[in-house]
Amino acid sequence: MTTKAYDPSTGGAKMDFKDLMSYGDYLRLDSILNAQAAQSCAHDELLFIIQHQTSELWMKLILHELNAARKALKQNDTATMFKMLARVSRIFEQLNNQWDVLRTMTPADYTAFRDALGPSSGFQSYQYRMIEYVLGNRNPNMTKPHAHVPQWHKLLQVELVSLVFTMKLYAMSLLHWMGMIKMYLPHNWVLRIQLFQKSKNAGN
Repeated sequence: MTTKAYDPSTGGAKMDFKDLMSYGDYLRLDSILNAQAAQSCAHDELLFIIQHQTSELWMKLILHELNAARKALKQNDTATMFKMLARVSRIFEQLNNQWDVLRTMTPADYTAFRDALGPSSGFQSYQYRMIEYVLGNRNPNMTKPHAHVPQWHKLLQVELVSLVFTMKLYAMSLLHWMGMIKMYLPHNWVLRIQLFQKSKNAGN
């Protein structure tokens, strides 16, 4: 006795995408899945490449959210700003956790293909540098590794002198978290803080 294989189309599922956008079309999977160009025959090099490519994709999203947070701040929309910053925080958690996969690679596994990578290094990540700049760590010397790509170098230079919104972002975040701390402090400690602030203002 044979059992007929289930046909999802009988339940209304679309099965023919000849003239329609498919999942792979939308995500451009052909480009993404063919972007891993190993420089050696080492088995673990693919893990190394995918680890860093996915990190770059997450960093792209971080910059997208940080730019949105800045725009919200400019419009005094602090609720949206904190939503974007909360998302950035979760992305950083994701980036940190995904290194657990790379830890399955031993030093010997890494050295099997490291020489094939030449002088390339994560130190040269443009997006990593931009995140540093946006968040306030603005060492002008760190634009030098990107001078060979003019468009990236120019964007970093622009960000380097754009300090106002970074400082305001820090100030708003600090005020927010101070408010959250007060919410969870015992009432007598909140009163002490208020009295201290009043006495300080009176002294001025």
